[in-house]
Amino acid sequence: MNKINIILFVAFSVLMEISVYSQNKEETMEIKHTNKLINENSPYLLQHAHNPVDWYPWSDEALEKAKAENKIILVSIGYAACHWCHVMERESFEDESVAKIMNEFFVCIKVDREERPDIDQIYMDAVQMMTGSGGWPLNCFAMPNGKPFFGGTYFRSVDWLRVLQGIQNAWLNEPEKVKDVASKIAEGVRTNELIELKAVSKNIHVDNLKNGYETWKKEFDNKEGGNNGAPKFPLPNSLQYLLRYYYHTKDQSALDHVVLTLDKMAAGGIYDQIGGGFARYSVDEIWKVPHFEKMLYDNAQLISLYAEAYQLTKTPEYKRVLEESLAFVNREFSLQEGGFYSSLDADSEGVEGKFYVWGKREVEKVLGIDSDLYCEYYGITELPNWEEGNILMVKADKRKLAIENGLTQKQFEQKISQANLLLLKHREQRIRPGLDDKSLTSWNALMIKGYVDAYKAVGEERYLKRAIKAAKFIQNYLLKEDGALNRNYKDGCSKINGFLDDYSFTIEAFIALYQASFDEAWLKKANNLCEYVLLHFSDDNSGMFYYTSDEDPDLIARKMELTDNVIPSSNSSMAKNLYLLGVYFENQEYIERSQQMLNNVLDRLFKLPAYHSNWGQLFFYLANTSCEIVICGKNAIAEKQKIESLFLPKVLIAGSQQESDLPLLQNRYIADETVFYLCENKTCKLPFTNVDDLLNQLKK
Repeated sequence: MNKINIILFVAFSVLMEISVYSQNKEETMEIKHTNKLINENSPYLLQHAHNPVDWYPWSDEALEKAKAENKIILVSIGYAACHWCHVMERESFEDESVAKIMNEFFVCIKVDREERPDIDQIYMDAVQMMTGSGGWPLNCFAMPNGKPFFGGTYFRSVDWLRVLQGIQNAWLNEPEKVKDVASKIAEGVRTNELIELKAVSKNIHVDNLKNGYETWKKEFDNKEGGNNGAPKFPLPNSLQYLLRYYYHTKDQSALDHVVLTLDKMAAGGIYDQIGGGFARYSVDEIWKVPHFEKMLYDNAQLISLYAEAYQLTKTPEYKRVLEESLAFVNREFSLQEGGFYSSLDADSEGVEGKFYVWGKREVEKVLGIDSDLYCEYYGITELPNWEEGNILMVKADKRKLAIENGLTQKQFEQKISQANLLLLKHREQRIRPGLDDKSLTSWNALMIKGYVDAYKAVGEERYLKRAIKAAKFIQNYLLKEDGALNRNYKDGCSKINGFLDDYSFTIEAFIALYQASFDEAWLKKANNLCEYVLLHFSDDNSGMFYYTSDEDPDLIARKMELTDNVIPSSNSSMAKNLYLLGVYFENQEYIERSQQMLNNVLDRLFKLPAYHSNWGQLFFYLANTSCEIVICGKNAIAEKQKIESLFLPKVLIAGSQQESDLPLLQNRYIADETVFYLCENKTCKLPFTNVDDLLNQLKK
């Protein structure tokens, strides 16, 4: 594919002169438009159901219409919490004159990227090939057969009109050129991220990761945490990799970077200092100004990250952050059936961030005599520190400020906590940001894992109970009779086939539930889902997995996810699952499949560990050989909590309070006793009867 030719063609298409449509600007009464999105249940699609644009959901009807009428397809992709998606809707998709052109010359399809990540992957790949960047809103033009040839992200209304006119003119006057470009891009999309089987490597040693880490370290922001520059994304899985890198290498710089990043995020505007929970990213270098939408997947993974950091460091601030974030999730993302909603919008009353920022006088009115202390701590000033008001961000040293005000640190923290509760109650009276109230299987699974990790770290039984409730939600509302998962749930409706991440993250969550509860039913459910994945998602040539099932309708390409980003790739997740289930069920085929998958991406991991961090976590299991702790007996659950409160990433834990057929547990139960076994390479040491003796042996 010749990228230069594509870019030249894009420029030619958009700038070509054509007749300009003119509209009489007459005063008319507002007309209520209703398009085919009205029958959908995605909040994002419903937001566009009354646009004057004749939007279709992705469907056979829309695709057949494009072929029958030989029209270009516009695939417009976004999500409910996307600020610039709303802006483009207001500027272009609600404009009658713009809609007239779109309706006349195009078949317009709206896609919720969170419901249909398979479609988003294809057209995002295409736009990134054409422009070198991507994002949302994503607007991609495709031939009637779905092959893309031009696209971009946000367009101002005047630019959007020029694009529409240029694309239509190119299709009328240069159709062969359009077809040629589309074919080349489609081939690029098809082959991007596909991978071949590689011979089994022997380079499974932690030392092989050093060069990649040293290169990555040059990108660390050693003042503010995260990577250098802006915007700043939390990237929790990368930081979890660094915790493990520190654990296995004792390289202090890795831990220092994680601690700096977590401290800065927790003190920054990206963290909701009043209500808990994190925004999606910070637009600046200091974590001050967030892009205010809150996503379930971010908060789920960040809770897991802070839980692990607390296990390792016992830093009280990390416990506070995970507890406040879980309180936020429980308060604002929980649905009655047991699952979790997807996101909160960045905007309220049409203004980004309005719900979250404060004027100093408003704070003084709510807090009274304690407002001076509060405003000094969070940097609240008469002149707002941001365009819409004051973003709360820790600006003063807690210990110093406490001493200056004659308070102990505990008294100071109590005052701040009480003030936050008052302001939270006051904030609830404001017009709230929009809630995307659909539930997604993969994101719910990440949140289940977050609750389990928090339970392990701090021992709060209610966190485990909430995780189990959410897991039963998946089981009751998203698991089909044939063992398959659906992707989405809203208002009693679940209709989209699950994708690989829905399976892989649910398997991870169910394994974690077994580890936390010793209820073997969760482990067996995880194994059942794994068998379904092996049957319906496998690429037998490479040993990897496709993102879509063999039961899904064909798109222009069948994609694989390999790169770990804000969310880990579904292939790295499945590779970890195969290893863990292989150990628990003594299934050597699972373990070998996992090893083969890792080997396929090993060169990438060594070169770019930041973008293969979840693969790196599997690497640590294989390089250092995981060990198993087996606990059997009447006090197994209570004794387990002493172990799981520690950061022990190479340990797999199994146990039972009764006889068990699980291979690791067979013939190890002794009535009226609780015994511990430490096993490695299929060999177990003599049993321990004291957990401290076991932990001492583990350190050797």
